[in-house]
Amino acid sequence: MSKKIIALVPAAGIGARARRKSTAAILKPDLPKQYELLNGLPMLRLSVMAMLADSRIDQVRVIVSPTDTWANQALRGLERVVWRPVGGATRAETVRNGLADLQATAEDWVVVHDAARPGLPAEALSRLIDTCLASDTGGLLAIPVPDTVKRVADNNAPQVEQTVERDLLWLAQTPQMFKAHELLHALREAEQQNYPVTDESSAMELQGMKPILVPGSPRNFKVTWPDDFQLLEKWL
Repeated sequence: MSKKIIALVPAAGIGARARRKSTAAILKPDLPKQYELLNGLPMLRLSVMAMLADSRIDQVRVIVSPTDTWANQALRGLERVVWRPVGGATRAETVRNGLADLQATAEDWVVVHDAARPGLPAEALSRLIDTCLASDTGGLLAIPVPDTVKRVADNNAPQVEQTVERDLLWLAQTPQMFKAHELLHALREAEQQNYPVTDESSAMELQGMKPILVPGSPRNFKVTWPDDFQLLEKWL
């Protein structure tokens, strides 16, 4: 392949909501959630290993905070992996900085994956790459919303205001795959417009793109709350 596929894993946050009462958390209270252990391995390492499962990915670039002191040990010994201390204050800024640091060509693709999704199945990653390359269009893993959705007016005093029709709703996951140059441009435009970017797809949508939704997996959920660690350990 003349074009490259680079995986980018933003890992500059701390994940305060996911802090659990573990030995690691007690001994290292400032330990970001991506370095918490799952079955003896840092969660970040497992998420990176999930990206390495597809040989078409030329390199995995982990974007960490400039003050990070854990990445080197957590990622030691993994081939095709580098870590770059150019992370920002937000996920969007971290991805943007990582893309600028990458210096990709116009033909290169980037596959962005959350550090807190170590349960990504290899077949789901393969489906995404196959679909995007075949269509030459960006896309993301996602699953249809399985539950009834309620809208509230105030999260501090939640009461049901409306039941939302779920038939056309999907839950976005990662990886999300786009041309690297196009995504960098979209993120820069979103920043200039003060547009809230919660994932890469939302930035591309601002450019008028309609990314393809590729079926993901329930196992590919994001570790967000303390109980999620125990659930994921059973699945891994």
